[in-house]
Amino acid sequence: MSSLPQLVHIVFIPLLAQGHMIPVVDMAQIFASQGAVATIHTTPVNAHRFRTTMDRSSELGMPIQLVEIPFPCEEVGLPIGYENLDILPSPELLTKFYGAIGKLQEPIEKHLRERTPAPSCIISGKYIFWSSETAQRFGIPRLVFHAMGCFPVLSAHNAKHSNCLDSITSDLEPFEVPGMPKGFKITKAQLPGNSVRQQDFEVFRGKIQEAEMAAQGVVLNSFDDLEHGCIEAALKAFSPREVRSHFGKLHLPNASCIVHESLFIFSKEPMRPKTAGQGILDVGDHRPRRHLPKAKPNGNESDMYRRGNKASSDAEKCMAWLDSMKPRSVIYACLGSLCRLAPSQLMELGRGLGASQQPFVWVAMLSHLAIGGFLTHCGWNSALKGMCSALPMITWPLFAEQFVNEVLVVDKLRIGVQVGAKVPVRWGEERKVGILVREDEIARAIHALVSEDEEGEERRKRAAELGEKARQAMQEGGSSHFNVSRVLQYIMAGPTQEAV
Repeated sequence: MSSLPQLVHIVFIPLLAQGHMIPVVDMAQIFASQGAVATIHTTPVNAHRFRTTMDRSSELGMPIQLVEIPFPCEEVGLPIGYENLDILPSPELLTKFYGAIGKLQEPIEKHLRERTPAPSCIISGKYIFWSSETAQRFGIPRLVFHAMGCFPVLSAHNAKHSNCLDSITSDLEPFEVPGMPKGFKITKAQLPGNSVRQQDFEVFRGKIQEAEMAAQGVVLNSFDDLEHGCIEAALKAFSPREVRSHFGKLHLPNASCIVHESLFIFSKEPMRPKTAGQGILDVGDHRPRRHLPKAKPNGNESDMYRRGNKASSDAEKCMAWLDSMKPRSVIYACLGSLCRLAPSQLMELGRGLGASQQPFVWVAMLSHLAIGGFLTHCGWNSALKGMCSALPMITWPLFAEQFVNEVLVVDKLRIGVQVGAKVPVRWGEERKVGILVREDEIARAIHALVSEDEEGEERRKRAAELGEKARQAMQEGGSSHFNVSRVLQYIMAGPTQEAV
């Protein structure tokens, strides 16, 4: 583990959602492995999900801490224990849920005032808008974390800030997304931001936009080789004097754009120390699952299996069955922690998996050598894990930016096969939507993925090459490892705003 010439204390405040907390824990471990003090603030239910991983990190000598802050469920009218988005049974509870998150500000600030060393930087989820005020009070920078890659963010930004949507009369009418390195079509319904119809939630959007405008940077989860020119396009779209996010505009003097292998930061200030002519950096966060060096943080594969919420199946029997299978022969099916498909659609999925006559599993370690394909909802964490595990994918997007991620996996990287989903499944409307993908479509996609014809072999070859690039990006001495130190040096340079 590296040591820093002075103590750097990075505070992480993730959104209480599985897809946000997992990459934040990974990120905290990466910085802690470089000698920074890392503190993750969360609630008891969420802390329990990551306790094993965090305890092992501490045993390895990492300066990392998981701080539990009581979640005020009763105070806002939520049932006790409703501390994560995947626990909420209805979108009608979203306003109360985010209201409860807002009440975490005071106890977190109290903890930070009492904590030694003092905080040097806050990295928080974009929905944790009040952390902007917290950063101002401590006179430190705040970086906004988006749990997605450059491709979907740039796509959403270009669609919103052009006039291409003005002539669209139907949510299901395909249109060309402008300003992308390679053109592609998508429908209005498939754009990010259409997954929840909750009027009360709109009050938070303005606060989120305002806080993001005040931030010193935006962090995205990606690495350069999977973006296919989007980084360069983003550098043009987000101009040096007016950096735009997909929520609004940030007017930034002397802005520099720093892109990492998993940390994509639009920064208000040039990195210090500054290297002439270098505006793009690569820093790792989401480590390749299949090729983890044993000396790296979180390098124990059992730790990765224990991260997050625990599956209810008999894990040992599942792993024993996988151990008995031939390498690359099993389809891994996972539609994410927020999957709320109608029972009829889940039954159709089961029948389709059975009709494929291909071994499959719904609960397993994605990096197991028996896994040869990944049926995924294209949530960014899952898609990135599939890429880093060198796996070809069957894509079944459900909501949020997942349809855009599908375009990246299938059309740009050419490592996936579409199952045929065209319409998003909005939270609370699952039974109304019913069956969108039929048994025969699921079986067809699986057959295409495992096919040994030239197309199937080329798809697997491309997936393996991408996995190798991800592995190389994370090796010690590689660009990601080097630029983590650059980010830390930027933070060490001192406060970027006066404490208020």
